[in-house]
Amino acid sequence: MSILQAAKRFFPSMAGLPAGVRYGRPIRGGIHPPYGKDLAADVHTEEMPLPARVVIPMVQHTGAPAKPAVAIGAVVRKGQKIGEAQGAVSAPVHASISGKVTAIGNFLHPSGREIPSIVIESDGTDEWAEEIAPPVEPEGLGPAALRTIIAEAGIVGMGGAAFPTAVKLNPPAEKKIDTLVVNGAECEPYLTSDHRLMAEHSVEIVDGVRFLKQVLGVGRVVIGIEDNKPGAIRAMAAAARNLDGSEVVALETKYPQGGEKQVIKAVLDREVPSGGLPMDVGVVVQNVGTAYAVHEAVRHGHPLVRRIVTVTGPGIAAPKNLWARIGTPIKDLIAAAGGFKGEPGRVIMGGPMMGSAVYTLHVPVVKGSGGVLVLHRSDTVTEEYRSCIRCASCVNACPMGLMPNFLSVSAEALNFDEGKKYHPYDCIECGCCDYVCPSRRPIAQHIRFIKTELRKKAEKAKAKAA
Repeated sequence: MSILQAAKRFFPSMAGLPAGVRYGRPIRGGIHPPYGKDLAADVHTEEMPLPARVVIPMVQHTGAPAKPAVAIGAVVRKGQKIGEAQGAVSAPVHASISGKVTAIGNFLHPSGREIPSIVIESDGTDEWAEEIAPPVEPEGLGPAALRTIIAEAGIVGMGGAAFPTAVKLNPPAEKKIDTLVVNGAECEPYLTSDHRLMAEHSVEIVDGVRFLKQVLGVGRVVIGIEDNKPGAIRAMAAAARNLDGSEVVALETKYPQGGEKQVIKAVLDREVPSGGLPMDVGVVVQNVGTAYAVHEAVRHGHPLVRRIVTVTGPGIAAPKNLWARIGTPIKDLIAAAGGFKGEPGRVIMGGPMMGSAVYTLHVPVVKGSGGVLVLHRSDTVTEEYRSCIRCASCVNACPMGLMPNFLSVSAEALNFDEGKKYHPYDCIECGCCDYVCPSRRPIAQHIRFIKTELRKKAEKAKAKAA
C-alpha cells in the first residue's frame, strides 16, 4: 500500500468520501484484472420492451427445483405463481409477463443444462395478477410474517449464488446474529447492474435493508461498496442516514472483494472459519439487489419477476443496463444494446471471471443473471494449457489462502484423496488462480472437478452404509 493509499484510509475525506464513510480492510490475495466498467457504469437503466415470449426455468435458485403449478393452455397474469417451491431449501417462480402457457418441458438454462421450464407467449397487456397487493402496515409485521412475504415472492440472493433469501434469514437459534452486511461491492469486471441500482434506487434499497434488519432483529448494518463507485457510495450514504445503526464502508477495488468471506473480513475484521458460514461469526450477508427485491415485495406486493442486467463488453455496440423480465432470451437484450460490434468471439452470462459461456442466444435471463458480456474473437484465449511450473503465482493470488497448484496437479492425476488434504471445499471458484497462471491451466475447473468427485464418493459411501 502506498503512502497516499494509507493516508486515504485514515483520512477518508482525502478520497472524496462522504462524512461518516470509512475504509475497510484490504483483503488477502486477489487480483486487478482490466475492469471494463467504464463501458456501462454511467449509463442509466432502461426498461426493456415487453418480450413476446419468455422461457422461465424452474431452477433459478440453490436447492430443490420448483414444481410447475400451471398447465399448457393456461392464461396467466404477471406475478402469478407458476412454480411451487419444493422442500426446505427452494423458491417459487412467477410469471414475468401476462399471456398464455404454450409449453412445459426441458429448455436451455444459463448453466448449459436443459432444465424444466415454462414458456409463456405474451398477450401484450402486461397485467398484474389479481392477488398482487402490498401488506397492510408492513412496519408492524413480525419476523415470521416478513419471511413469509419474502419466501412467497421468490426472492433469492441476487449477487449470483441465488440462495433462497427467506432460508438465509432464518438461521438456527444457536447462531446469534448481531450484524447484517449489505454487499454492494460488485467486484466482477464489466458488470455495473448493482452500481446503477445503488445510484438510482438507494432509498428503495435502504428501505429493503430496514425490513431485512427487522427480520433478523439486529441493531447493526454495514454496507460495503468498492471505491470505484463514488456515486453509489454517496447515494447509499445519504439514504442510510435514515437507518439507525447503519454505516457505509468503502472497499478497496480488488477482485474478488465481493465474496461473502472477503467482504465480512473487510468491513468487520471477522474471519469465517474453514468450512464455516457467515452465521458462524454472527453475520448474515445480503446483496443490494436482494434488498431492493425485498422492498418491492413488502411495499408493493411484487414478486421477483425482473432484474437489472448489464449488457456490455467490447463486442456490444451500445453497452446498457437494462431492466429485463425473467425468462427473456439474451438475444433480445443484445438487440436492445445495439447488437454486436464486430465479430463476437464469446458470449458470457455473467462476468469474465465467474460467468459461463453460452453457445446459443436463446438462453433466458434468470434471477441470478447480472450481466451479458460479449468479447471480440480477438479477445478470446484459445491456447492449450501446459504443465505446472511451480511458480506459486496462484498461491499468492488466492483470496482463501489455499494452494491451488497442488489441487490442480491432484485433479490431473485423479488423486482426489490427495486433493482433499488441500481444502478444496474452501475454494470460492473466483478464478484468480486461472487469471495469473502463466501456463494457462484451468485450475478453478480442476478444483471444481475434485469437489464433484469427492461428493460422489461420499454419496456412494453413504448409500453403501445404508
